[in-house]
Amino acid sequence: MAYEVLARKWRPKQFEDVVGQGHVTRTLQNAIATKRIAHAYLFVGPRGIGKTSLARIFAKALNCQKGPTITPCDVCDSCREIAAGTSLDVMEIDGASNNSVEQVRELRENVKFAPTRGAYKIYLIDEVHMLSQGAFNALLKTLEEPPAHVKFFFATTEAHKILPTIVSRCQRFDLRRIPATLIVEQLGRIASAEGVRLEDDAALAIARGAEGGMRDAESALDQLIAFRGNEIREADVLAVFGIVSRHTLESLAEAVLQGDVAGIVRTMGELDAAGKDMQRLVLELLDYFRALLVFLCAPDAAGQEDLVASQLETLRRQAALANPERLLRIADILSQTEDRLRYALSRRTQVETALIRCARTTAVSIEELLRKVDALRKEAGMAFSGDSAGAVTPAPVRRPAAPAEPPPAAGPQARAAASVAAPLRKPEAPEDELQMLTAQWHEIIDRVGKSVSLAKGMLIDTRPTEVTESRIVIGFDPEFARNLERICGNPMYTRAIQGVLLQVLKRTVNVECKVLSEGADGRVDVPADHTVESAGSQSMSAKGAKSKQEWVKDPVVRKAMEIFNGGIVDIRE
Repeated sequence: MAYEVLARKWRPKQFEDVVGQGHVTRTLQNAIATKRIAHAYLFVGPRGIGKTSLARIFAKALNCQKGPTITPCDVCDSCREIAAGTSLDVMEIDGASNNSVEQVRELRENVKFAPTRGAYKIYLIDEVHMLSQGAFNALLKTLEEPPAHVKFFFATTEAHKILPTIVSRCQRFDLRRIPATLIVEQLGRIASAEGVRLEDDAALAIARGAEGGMRDAESALDQLIAFRGNEIREADVLAVFGIVSRHTLESLAEAVLQGDVAGIVRTMGELDAAGKDMQRLVLELLDYFRALLVFLCAPDAAGQEDLVASQLETLRRQAALANPERLLRIADILSQTEDRLRYALSRRTQVETALIRCARTTAVSIEELLRKVDALRKEAGMAFSGDSAGAVTPAPVRRPAAPAEPPPAAGPQARAAASVAAPLRKPEAPEDELQMLTAQWHEIIDRVGKSVSLAKGMLIDTRPTEVTESRIVIGFDPEFARNLERICGNPMYTRAIQGVLLQVLKRTVNVECKVLSEGADGRVDVPADHTVESAGSQSMSAKGAKSKQEWVKDPVVRKAMEIFNGGIVDIRE
């Protein structure tokens, strides 16, 4: 007797034999039991998951001599002929090679004749999406109103290519990819029946390579038996199909999460020397980090059925090394790498550099950033509070009974910090007004911005240059002189500024605007303990201002740079 491959030998014969498609088998069994059998069915799904097998079992259930029944006998002439593909009442048609209008017209002529043996004449068209548009149109009328003895079963891997008018005339069933755990169980049963010793890791490697298709898994097992005989190990599967072992995949992912660049380079060298498919490696890593993300965000949610117990334990351990933001960033990098690999000359280089980028990724959430900023500000002695939008804004500090001005020995920087931190207030001496307004100018701008939001951006590069009993002069940097007319030429903006200054100075003042000249003559002197920004540049006045080197030595600034991995770009006080 000729050898029969495992994929055919172990093809499902009953509804209960179909693996991983319980939602379809249960519906078909109920339709038979209640005699609610439609005239057309469409089975959709990827290759090797049971579309044609389900159609054949359904055909046997309808035409069995004991039927229609949900358990065809498999011994009557009708069942045996359908299983062998020789039944005159069940015609299997390949849509790829029988896709012309003439062939569909011939089918329309044949549907008129009654079945020879069974209760129904059944047309099973595989890869139905390959029919031409003319063939589909020729089938429409017959499909909508076929004779009572005719049933149509369609199977396809690409449902989007079928005309909507065809789909609307069918009951559609979407078959799922079979979970790896179910494939491993089925391979174990087949190996036991065939007298083959199959390691659990080897079965899992086969299931990973099959990508949800039972037929591919059975064909791979058949090939491995021919290669190794009656004992199959994981190393045999990896050698034949070029996939990466589960343990290597897990160790590579852990190296990425730990930032172990040396481990990444070493592992990539070993995989490249072994001739592993780099594109498949990227896809498997992407799937692995997806599983880790799902486990981290929703450990009890659906989607874990593809994982065995040992894999879940590894995910539980590695979840402590990552956060969702970082995993999402890693997934983005791997997705971009997978696209680039199609055109890359050196695939190892592309994958290796991508994994190093992933290892150096330190993504954090906005909430975490705000918490760190809040803690850092509090360490510097400034109280902060969160507004309703989640942003961190300065909260006024209760003014102590003692004078807010620090003693002269405290130094200019301490006086400036105390002035900004304290609530806006009227100075005790008129000559201090310009100094006070300069120190608190950014807070004044913030208050103006709450009244007129657009004004804040236009005032950000300004400063008060002169204060008298009845007026205040606001100086505009020449680079942003265009904002002068927008501010002083719009009464809404000037009224908002006057309102804030009324609260500060306890009197009404007029607002005047002027452009600061680049020469010394056009400048208005500001007290030495405040920064003066030169027009057209970002240099600091050497008089009383800290240098960049001095700020770097500041413990609070240094800690901020360590947290955010940043540096000092500009200094403004």
